[in-house]
Amino acid sequence: MNDAAESRQVGWKDKPPPERAWRGRRGRTRKAIVAEQDRAAGGREGRYVKRISGDYALASITLRLLPRTRRIRAYLRWSENGRSPALYVGEVEHPTRAANLEQAWQIVKDRGMVGERPLPEGSWASSRATRSSMRGNRGRDTAPELRIRSLLHRDGLRYRVSARPLPGVRRTADLVFTRARVAVFVDGCFWHGCPDHCRPARTNSEFWRAKIDGNRARDAQTDQFLAEAGWRAIRIWEHEDPVQAAGRVAAAVRNSAARDDHNVL
Repeated sequence: MNDAAESRQVGWKDKPPPERAWRGRRGRTRKAIVAEQDRAAGGREGRYVKRISGDYALASITLRLLPRTRRIRAYLRWSENGRSPALYVGEVEHPTRAANLEQAWQIVKDRGMVGERPLPEGSWASSRATRSSMRGNRGRDTAPELRIRSLLHRDGLRYRVSARPLPGVRRTADLVFTRARVAVFVDGCFWHGCPDHCRPARTNSEFWRAKIDGNRARDAQTDQFLAEAGWRAIRIWEHEDPVQAAGRVAAAVRNSAARDDHNVL
C-alpha cells in the first residue's frame, strides 16, 4: 500500500466524517457563532492573538474538511491589517464540531499561540476576566431589583426608577416614591460590603477594601441626607427574599401615605 492509500485509511477510514463533525449549523446568528467559540475556548479572555502592530485581536477556530484524505483540519484566524490570516493548527478527529473546536483551542493554548490581553497600565483588576466581570455588573435593572419592582407594581404601587430623590444632590436611588418620600436602594453584596456574603479579595486587597469602605461611607451619608430632608431610606441586600423586601417597602410607603392623610385631617 502506497503512502497516499495508507493516509486515507487513517482517521475516518473508508468514508468521510459526518457534517456535524466540522460544519456549523446553517442560519446561525453572529451572537451564536461567538458564543460557540467562547465555549470551546473556555472563555473569551483566552482567545486573543498579538498582532504585528503590537495590539491584540480576537481569534477564532475554523474547521475544514479535506475530502481526498477525509481529514478535518483546524485553522486559527484573526483580523490583521484588513486581512484574515489562517494559521494551520492541526488535525482533529472527534465526531462532533463542539469537541473538535475544543481540541483545536487546546492545541493553540498549549503552543502559546493565544492568551489574554495584558491589562491597561495601572489597572485595578488582577486579571482581564476580573476586569470584564466587574465592568459588566449592572448599575440598574439587576435581577433582584426587577423582581422587587414587579412585585410592587403588581401590588398597585407606582414609583420612579433610578432617580434622584433630592434636587441638587447627586445620589440616585433604585426606586423613588415621591409622594411618600421613600427611597429604595437594592445593594449588591460585594460592592456595598454585605456582612454575610462579602469576602475579602485575595488580590489587590488594599484597593478593594478601600473601595468597599468608601461605598459604605457614601451609603451612610446618603441615608443621612435623606433623613435630614424628611425622607426614609430603605436598603435591601441583593440576597434578601424579594417577596419580604417588597412587603417592607409597600408597608413603608402606605404608612407614610396614611400619616400624611392624618396630618391633613
